[in-house]
Amino acid sequence: MEDNDLLKVRLEKIAALKAAGVDLYPNDVKPQNTTAQIMAQFGDTDSETLAQLTQKFSIAGRLMAVRSFGKAAFVKIQDRKGQMQCYIAKNILSEQDFFIFKKLDIGDIIYISGKLFRTKTNELTVEVESLRLMAKSIHPLPEKWHGLTDIETRYRQRHLDLISSPAVKEIFYRRSLIIKLMRQFMDTHDFLEVETPMMQPRAGGAVARPFKTHHNALDQELYLRIAPELYLKRLVTGGLERVYEINRNFRNEGISTFHNPEFTMMEFYWSYATYEDLMSFTEELFGFIAKNIFEGLKFTYQGTEIDMTPPWRRLTVKDALLQIAGMDPADLTDSTKAIAFARKAGCDAKETDPLGKILMAIFDEVVEKKLVQPTFVTQYPVAVSPLSRRSNTDPEFVDRFELYISGREIANAFSELNDPADQRDRFVQQLKEREAGDDEAHEMDEDYIRALEYGMPPTAGEGIGIDRLIMLFTDSASIRDVILFPLLRTKQE
Repeated sequence: MEDNDLLKVRLEKIAALKAAGVDLYPNDVKPQNTTAQIMAQFGDTDSETLAQLTQKFSIAGRLMAVRSFGKAAFVKIQDRKGQMQCYIAKNILSEQDFFIFKKLDIGDIIYISGKLFRTKTNELTVEVESLRLMAKSIHPLPEKWHGLTDIETRYRQRHLDLISSPAVKEIFYRRSLIIKLMRQFMDTHDFLEVETPMMQPRAGGAVARPFKTHHNALDQELYLRIAPELYLKRLVTGGLERVYEINRNFRNEGISTFHNPEFTMMEFYWSYATYEDLMSFTEELFGFIAKNIFEGLKFTYQGTEIDMTPPWRRLTVKDALLQIAGMDPADLTDSTKAIAFARKAGCDAKETDPLGKILMAIFDEVVEKKLVQPTFVTQYPVAVSPLSRRSNTDPEFVDRFELYISGREIANAFSELNDPADQRDRFVQQLKEREAGDDEAHEMDEDYIRALEYGMPPTAGEGIGIDRLIMLFTDSASIRDVILFPLLRTKQE
């Protein structure tokens, strides 16, 4: 009822403005300043100096607060850079402008221009000499003293979340900065940024369930990419020895505080490098970002200090299972013992799964959440690494690492498998697992094998989850806090 009453009042104001010939949505005014520019230039200027200025300033933004005293008022205007106080007085504005002001509501977009002065409380303020309505807000904003508190409403109506919560806006400014820093770092190291298809004839490059679509003209089934890996490695084969892509991937999986079906990654490939080179490279990249964001290598995430000072901890899968999960050495080589341990730990593992897959189910359930400080977990089983190069010391494991920080995977990397015969055998094994009911297993990709048969140089590749990285660097608890429009169930009206 209260909302209906507020809406009725706003509609009456709109009718009055229209009757007076006021354009509710003009497009002929350009502000010359932002709140941040004015504060940066004059934030420390004293009253006497301001009084001598002849310059006029103009800003445009959303009306966020009004303290009215009848014939005068102090208002707050919010633009993309911040807020600024403005002083409005009937004896300064034209009759038309003051009429418009009296019909304004919180949330309206307005333009003002005038001179600067300081109030008795020493706040830098614009004395408004002219005012324009730029866009009328029909619906009231969330109440300013608590903003949007309902989490689902925040995600569904991100525009209101951004308007009412400066801290939310800052997250997405920082997100943009982090991606710029990643590009800067990669470009400095002579990597070429490329683009590869988002619609692919087969879902490859990762073990995941894809989204399927259909191309009408070709009458062909296509998949939204789960990873750009196989296309990027084709480029390496073609002689682009250092490539990277900042890409959107799509995986038909569950939604959680660190999973969204549509997400952003940076994936890159480096010829004549190994997964060990990538560990040092990753330490350097993350350190570069941290120094630019925090001016140091230590910061707090969800109440815990994270220390990115290299070298980071390195731990094999076997050692992690022994030291952290508490498994016995015999459990690591016996499927029956491993599945018994998995059952006790509440893991989602099947007796028919390969031993390596059972071990990784235990790792995911027991170990992962305990890896708080930056940790490279290395030497993964072949069974869960269909595209990785086998280890020279133990062919049942591969030259691979995953990076864990604050209990979640941030990056995945390995020395690439460039032996086409071994790659075919791995794909055949994946097909057997698909036939046994694993719809996340990798498909056969003859075209990719053919590309390998032309010779791909020894290469290392890595994928970094940008959304999770931004969670870390913005102290965000949920991946939905760092994605402007996370996927939500359609709301039933």
